[in-house]
Amino acid sequence: MENQPAKGVPVYNRILLKLSGEALRVNRRLEIDPKVVRKIADEIQSVKKLGVEIGIVVGGGNIFRGLSASIRGMDRVAADHMGMLATIINSLALQDFLERNGMPTRVMSAIRVEAMAEPYIRRRAIGHLSKGRIVIFAAGTGNPYFTTDTAAALRAIEIGADAILKGTKVDGVYSADPEKEKNAVKFNEISYSEVIEKELRVMDATAVTLCKENNIPIVVFKLLVKGNLEKVILGEEIGTIVRGETND
Repeated sequence: MENQPAKGVPVYNRILLKLSGEALRVNRRLEIDPKVVRKIADEIQSVKKLGVEIGIVVGGGNIFRGLSASIRGMDRVAADHMGMLATIINSLALQDFLERNGMPTRVMSAIRVEAMAEPYIRRRAIGHLSKGRIVIFAAGTGNPYFTTDTAAALRAIEIGADAILKGTKVDGVYSADPEKEKNAVKFNEISYSEVIEKELRVMDATAVTLCKENNIPIVVFKLLVKGNLEKVILGEEIGTIVRGETND
């Protein structure tokens, strides 16, 4: 990454952290693994201490996948609504562990569930962030047919995030699935256009296009390596950065 700041100074002041639902577990027998969520909370806490404002979008695939259910015959709208509820469950679990670590957190939902979460209001979300609270954006965009990747891009734009940090199980973006293709090549940096043209599995095309149009970089990194999130925030070359070309 260019123009690295002095050691210990964040390159991003406000971020949107995108987590898949699968990131909340390593044991397939557990939908939500407390040990994993605790590790994620610890990583977030190290970044919070640097003064970074943090928004989070978490998927629901560890509990329910709307698209998969619709392929098996369920009504797509109903299935996507169930997927939104799954993201709320994950958001509440993450909130619990963050607050156990002493970090004030708000869950804001795109669908109305006032007994458990605040309704999403952009100005209120920005107010929470400016007061040092972590904001978890639940229920995607609140609309069927849109992924939580798209929700992450949308919320990042709305709150004025400096970057989307996508925590995954791999250490960056590859030309092919590195678990299946031994000759897969890792990209240290790649443009939005290349991601779309090559159909690389960074985020869905709608999300990448939104980031391209609003010039929001996407950093893809391995989440559960101790210190990785902090290294990304401090500008170290961890994972893969997706951003525009000079002629974009």
